[in-house]
Formats: sequence, C-alpha cells, structure tokens
Amino acid sequence: MGSNSSRISDLPKNEYLKKLSGTESISENDPFWNQLLSFSFPAPTSSTELKLLEEATVSVCRSLVVNNPRTGNLGALIKVFLSRTKELKLSAECQNHIFIWQTHNALFIICCLLKVFICEMSEEELQLHFTYEEKAPGSYSSDSEDLLEELLCCLMQLITDIPLLDITYDISVEAVSTMVVFLSCQLFHKEVLRQSISHKYLMRGRCLPYTSKLVKTLLYNFIRQEKPPPPGAHVLSQQSDGGGLLYGLASGVATGLWTVFTLGGVGSKAAATPELSSPLANQSLLLLLVLANLTDAADAPNPYRQAIMSFKNTQDSSPFPSSIPHTFQINFNSLYTALCEQQTSDQATLLLYTLLHQNSNVRTYVLARTDMENLVLPILEILYHVEERNSHHVYMALIILLILTEDDGFNRSIHEVILKNITWYSERVLTEISLGSLLILVVIRTIQYNMTRTRDKYLHTNCLAALANMSAQFRSLHQYAAQRIISLFSLLSKKHNKVLEQATQSLRGSLSSNDVPLPDYAQDLNVIEEVIRMMLEIINSCLTNSLHHNPNLVYALLYKRDLFEQFRTHPSFQDIMQNIDLVITFFSSRLLQAGAELSVERVLEIIKQGAVALPKDRLKKFPELKFKYVEEEQPEEFFIPYVWSLVYNSAVGLYWNPQAIQLFTMDSD
Repeated sequence: MGSNSSRISDLPKNEYLKKLSGTESISENDPFWNQLLSFSFPAPTSSTELKLLEEATVSVCRSLVVNNPRTGNLGALIKVFLSRTKELKLSAECQNHIFIWQTHNALFIICCLLKVFICEMSEEELQLHFTYEEKAPGSYSSDSEDLLEELLCCLMQLITDIPLLDITYDISVEAVSTMVVFLSCQLFHKEVLRQSISHKYLMRGRCLPYTSKLVKTLLYNFIRQEKPPPPGAHVLSQQSDGGGLLYGLASGVATGLWTVFTLGGVGSKAAATPELSSPLANQSLLLLLVLANLTDAADAPNPYRQAIMSFKNTQDSSPFPSSIPHTFQINFNSLYTALCEQQTSDQATLLLYTLLHQNSNVRTYVLARTDMENLVLPILEILYHVEERNSHHVYMALIILLILTEDDGFNRSIHEVILKNITWYSERVLTEISLGSLLILVVIRTIQYNMTRTRDKYLHTNCLAALANMSAQFRSLHQYAAQRIISLFSLLSKKHNKVLEQATQSLRGSLSSNDVPLPDYAQDLNVIEEVIRMMLEIINSCLTNSLHHNPNLVYALLYKRDLFEQFRTHPSFQDIMQNIDLVITFFSSRLLQAGAELSVERVLEIIKQGAVALPKDRLKKFPELKFKYVEEEQPEEFFIPYVWSLVYNSAVGLYWNPQAIQLFTMDSD
C-alpha cells in the first residue's frame, strides 16, 4: 500500500499485511515490525466504519489462521508487543510519542486478529495458535505455552500501571478493549460458559494477584470519566498539512504502510464523533461487568466478584478481614457522584444494582446519604420513560428501588425531601412534591403501563413490593399521589369485574358445549385478586401506621368509597377490609355531622381533626409488609447474556458480525 492509498478495500492487498499473514516466518528482530507498526490510523468509531474494517481485514486474518501453524507470526507479533510494553511506562514519562504510538498499533492489530480468531475457532484451537513457533509445520514449543497468559497479564499491567496521559489514552482504551475481546468467546455459544480457558487464566496463576488492582482501576476509570485528548494532543492525530505525525517524526521508518490512511481519504473531514464522552470510562465499565459476571470456577469463586463485593470506602479505617481476599479501598463520595450522573446508560444502572445488591459497604453508604434525590431521580426518570427503555434497563431500575425500600430510614427520609418543578413529569404540573410522593407516582404509572402493554407479572410483583415496603412510612402524601393510589385500585376493580363476568359467561357456555376448549379465567381471576389484595394491604398499612400524616389519602378514599363496597364481604378480602371500612365509616359520619356542601379545605380540616380523635386501638394490627429482593437461582442465565448484549451494542471500536452471535437474538431487547 503506497502513501496515496486510503481505501479500506485496499487492506487485503496491502504488502505488509500479506507478509504478516503469508507463508514466510518473520523473526521478532526483523525491521519489518517497525514498518508494520508505523501507521497513522484514526480508530473507527461508527458501526459502519467498523463493519467495513472487519470485512476488509477478515481475509487477511483467515490467511493467518491457515499459515500461522507454520510461521508462528502471531506469536512473533505478540512477543514484539510484550517486549515494547516493558518500556512503556518509561516512554510515557519521557513523552516518547513514537514508541507509544507503535506499541498501540501493535495492540490494535492483535485485537483485530484475536476478534476474528475467537469468532472462527474453539478456545483450544486459539490456545494452540499462541504456541506455534518458527519451526516445522504445526510444531510448538513448551517454552511458549503460556504466551496467552503472558499477554493477559501484560494487558492487566498496562491498564493498572501506565499513567493516564494524553499520549497513553488510546493504548489504555485498546488494552481494555482487547481484554473484552479475549472474553468474547461467550458471544459465540448459546449456553453460558462455565469452563473457559480465558476464565482459567484470569482466575488463577499469574493474573490472580492483579484482581483487586484491576477492579479498582476500572472503577476509577468509570468515576473519572476522562475524555479523549483533543486533536493534536496524542500520537495518532493528524496535523494541519494533511499528513500524519508520521511525516514529521518517522518518515524514514515507514515508507509504504498506511502512512496517510484515513477512513475517509486524505484531507477529508473527520468522522462525526459519537455522543459517548469517555470511551475509556465506557469500555472500563463494560469490562468490569463482564469480569463480575464470570461464572465461578469449580474449585474457587470468581475473584473479580469477590473484589466488587468487598471493597471499602477510603474513609473506613477498620482493618480488612483476613478471610476476604482481593479487597481494596476507593473514594465512595466520588463513586456516588459518578453513579448519580451516569444513570442514562444501561451499564451504569447495572453497576449500581450490582453494588447495592452485593456490596454491603456501598449499600450502607448510599442509604446514609442526605442527598438521596440525586440518585433516586435518575432511576425514576428511567421508569417514567419506560416506553423508550429496553425491558432489562427498566427491570434493573425497579430492583434498585426495591432494594432501597427495604430500608426504613430511606422510606422515611424520601418524604422529607421536597422537590420543585419536575420538568420530565408531563401528566401533571408538579410545582412542589416530596421525593416519596413522586416515587409512588412513577411506580404506579409503571404498574398501569405494564397492565396495558407488557403484562409482566414479575414486574407487577416488584412494583407492588416497593410500594408495600414504603407504605408504613407514607408521610404527607401529595394530593395527586393519593388520587393515583385510589385510581389504580379503581382500575384493578374494573378489571376484576370484567374477568369475573367473562368467567361467568364461559361457565354458562360450557354447560351447553363440551367440545370447545375454554380460556383459563380462573387463573386470571386468581392473579388479579392477588394484586387487589396487595393494594388493599398497602392502603391498610398506611392507615394503620400513619393515618394522621396522610389526610389526602383519607380524602381520596372517601371520595371513591363506593369502589370498596363490593370487597367488604368478599372472602378473599374480608379481613383486610375491616380497617378500611372502619376508616370510611368513621370519617363519613364526621363529614355528615358537619353538614352539606363542604369545601375541600373544610373536608381536609375535618379529616385532620378526626385522625386525632380516632382511637388507634380500634384499627386491627396486621403483620408489617416487608419484601426483600432475592436473586433468582442461576442468575448468570439472565445477567451474562444481558452484559454481553450491552458490550455488543455499547463497546467503542468493536464490531461483531451479528450473524455469528449465538448468545442472544439480535432483535430482542
């Protein structure tokens, strides 16, 4: 490829790539490597560019697959990279642009090759390709059997030890991406991988000591959200004269390869930058989630999950328990801020769920924050825009709320936080409302959306569980929140009557015809009655524990008192209806005594006076409503495909052929 060539379609014919993938063995000390690695190549960003690059290089990669058993050129390339990384830290300190640039290019080529290798062969075959050397065809050396492990360890060292500077930003991103690619064999298996060669290397041996340092670094990359360096600040940039940095610094080294190769051609405008503000933070978070969800080894738990479960705040001076390996300390305030700011992405919400569910130190810290609204509001916004989110993102947001509502302190404090002008809530202008009332509104809206669209019983159950956990601490409910609670009960009541009528008609029809199969209305009726009972228990819990704090709920209850009449004598609801019926009767009597045509203000005043006068012992005590989130058995069957779908859709600079993916279907959300 000459200096005037700038088309991706020229890559398969490029002389240096043909030599790398050809039948000739190339020594690690050959000047060829300097020539191969001295290209100025703006990393592709869009899926279109990535697909073009993949299609253009796949023939080169397949040629290497065929010839590498004879030449060992893949191993030689990796050894060239490994030898360079030993001087990378010093090169960063000395601002050696050329050295870092060429090392990045070596890793970029390795990553491209590995992606094709992993897609087209088994892990056992891949491992063999790391052992081939320049010998007889297909021969290998026992001395090089750990080259794969050495490369993985080197990547971990690169991520954790190389200082993040403008000139090292790209190679840091590439190192994280290459580790993701190493683990991407899961994409090409329908079943969850429980035994994998890459897993084995990461969970024991030379890689294991880097566990806590790697997890800590990936978390800090997420926290810092470092943006890529501006044009002109790093080694892969182009200067204003249209030539790469190569022209000024290395024109004597590379005379023919990719010297001014850009995706759009010489002198063309740069491709539009993606919305992603920090590729390193995004890629680091994806790798962290992949590592956290690796399945346990037969003889040892996943060390990366152990690290995520056990790390502590830098303010925590207590000693680390000797029984807990791979632990470390991190600044929880910075972590909390990043989690609050990044909840628009699936992966940040999944990280928040993981930390709240698995790390008790993080959960305790979050629940003690006095600015809880900064975390809860983004989660509520995810649920509010349920139509625009994928089902997994909504599910994670809901489970986060359920975990938070397990804490009574949280349930009390959210009613003390007053919010003004919630602009994204469009059903009604909310000039002032408590965080607790807003949470109730959004969860009820999610239930109603689910009833009319997805009809997911599990979603229903978790929404109601969150409301039930909060119900005993309902305080000063907003008028609109109180109305929506009763409106939801009204909707459920109508649905109950409709299903009951259908069941009755179906029963009559079955008496005249024994041949037609009947819908299972009994099951539908049972489900809707379970939900109705749950709603009655939520209302009852609020009345029993905080009647005098919630005049608006009593007002809404009295306004729609007729809704509850049909359930007074129903055998499934008689017990729970006692308190509700008592409250309706008591306050209706006081309003009747006050006369007709009462204003809203006067009615609320009578309710407040009545709440003080009503003897508390007249309300029957029921067991406290408390629901705890419990992860399903074999959670990896859900989380591993979910995490890899996020990698597939969100990873920067990585493209996989959708036709080759087997772990999940491409049209599912």
